[in-house]
Amino acid sequence: MRRFLTESEEKTITEAIGLAEDKTSGEIRVHIETRCKPDPLDRALEVFYALGMEKTRDKNGVLIYIATDDHKLAILGDEGINKVVPPNFWDAELELMKSHFKQGAFALGIAQAIHDVGEKLKAFFPFQTDDKDELSNDISVGH
Repeated sequence: MRRFLTESEEKTITEAIGLAEDKTSGEIRVHIETRCKPDPLDRALEVFYALGMEKTRDKNGVLIYIATDDHKLAILGDEGINKVVPPNFWDAELELMKSHFKQGAFALGIAQAIHDVGEKLKAFFPFQTDDKDELSNDISVGH
């Protein structure tokens, strides 16, 4: 991942997660790995469970999955989100990331997608006074 994002870019992304989560009870994670053999949504689902994202109180976790070498992306929401949003809910964020990635602006694309995901989550899962940060904001890394 070090060649994909600098330490400063990683910090920008984790800060973007914190800012987005200040507006919603939803939880956002970013996972980056080099290879993705299956469909990226299938792999994102594996990672989602490996990270324990299904354990949030309101089932409102969102995973942004990126396979750098295979150029694959996915955004996956938990069942609480999927019950209230229309199909293809994350398509705009995926297209946004792809357009930034084509220009080599990886961190900007991820941070903007995080912001947009947070804004969308806010409409369905507004921040509550008893909210706790249930999942790490750190970027998880695979192989």
